[in-house]
Amino acid sequence: MTYSQTIQFLYSQLPAYHRIGKAAYKNNLDNSLALDDYFSHPHLKYRTIHVAGTNGKGSVSHMIASVLREAGFITGLYTSPHLKDFRERIRVNGKMITKKEVKEFVERHIDIINSIKPSFFEMAVAMAFDYFALKGVDVAVIETGLGGRLDSTNIINPVLSVITNIGHDHMDLLGNSLEKVSVEKAGIIKKNVPVVIGETQPETENIFVLAASAAGSEISFADRNFAGSLEELNSMTGERQFLIADQSGQRKISGVTPLGGDYQLKNLQTVFQVFKSLAGVLNLSEKNIIDGIRKVILNTDLKGRWQILNHNPLTVCDTGHNKEGLEYVIRQIAGIPKTGLHMIIGFVSDKDISSILPLFPVDAEYYFTRASVPRALDEKILQSKALEYNLKGNSYPDMNKALKAARSNASETDLIFIGGSTFIVAEVV
Repeated sequence: MTYSQTIQFLYSQLPAYHRIGKAAYKNNLDNSLALDDYFSHPHLKYRTIHVAGTNGKGSVSHMIASVLREAGFITGLYTSPHLKDFRERIRVNGKMITKKEVKEFVERHIDIINSIKPSFFEMAVAMAFDYFALKGVDVAVIETGLGGRLDSTNIINPVLSVITNIGHDHMDLLGNSLEKVSVEKAGIIKKNVPVVIGETQPETENIFVLAASAAGSEISFADRNFAGSLEELNSMTGERQFLIADQSGQRKISGVTPLGGDYQLKNLQTVFQVFKSLAGVLNLSEKNIIDGIRKVILNTDLKGRWQILNHNPLTVCDTGHNKEGLEYVIRQIAGIPKTGLHMIIGFVSDKDISSILPLFPVDAEYYFTRASVPRALDEKILQSKALEYNLKGNSYPDMNKALKAARSNASETDLIFIGGSTFIVAEVV
């Protein structure tokens, strides 16, 4: 098989959540444990850091990996979903697994794949864990997919567990309240393994405290130990200057982040708490942290986080796709000087858009579209639903037509925003 044929085989044979949604979700770890046994438990050959959360876990995972690389560690990074190429999910020192290695993995292990019939995600996790062992990584940063307790990645015994925050996403699978979702995320807390919580939330705080206490694990809330600010540094690139201080006010650290979203401040606080909690486990300097944050895009190829695509008109995309993530993004859009606003949006069909559409500004011109994935919500259905919230515009059958129309209508001093779904953003980055 060629690489393309290999990926097509995996998509056609294995249920993939990013393509078909909840039908691909497995509510147990049986397949993951069977694959782990087959591969002789590769994740035991290196240290791991486990990252869960509703928002921010991707940015936090990439920043942690970048810092570790700056400190000289051979660093594995497993994230999901991918934007353009499956191989984005599996990186060592920023470099994606090669097409040849993906193809050979499937060919070499086709019997176990056909026997167990794992989900696409379960297979990808097994591939990543095996690859990291083969490459001799020192530390692997492992981002969960959905939830935590029953996530395929939750077979590891990390040196640190990280939960960024809890929000309204995948509640049809994880529970219909923040409390229920937090119980699922708390499932990554392991016995005697310290845990970092990025954001203190009244609905979830006690759940995490009790879970950590039951596991005998030290718990730290990043926003209680660190505070900070973000200032614009370069309007052309979106770079921001950050200042992070510990809550005693005795120590202040400044640096630059290429990630321009306002929401990144919480993620930065979480990253600083991560390395405070890892002191004595991993040998890192303050310079490693500052350099790793500054070089996160260079070191890990992170895309789609308040990414500036163009100027005149300013064109920005962001992968925020749930209530809490979009609140930050839309608030930031509101604060940008502009003469007109053009919003290109699309969602997946299983998204509860009735909780999201009220967040969007009514004084924008909308371009309703769909991504080229089976889960995409029909653009005409989205247009009709959006009209109920006084969001007006035309529908377009694909991203290219929507973007072409927005560019045609926008003046040089307008703002074009592209978002609503990771899959929409994937088509423009």
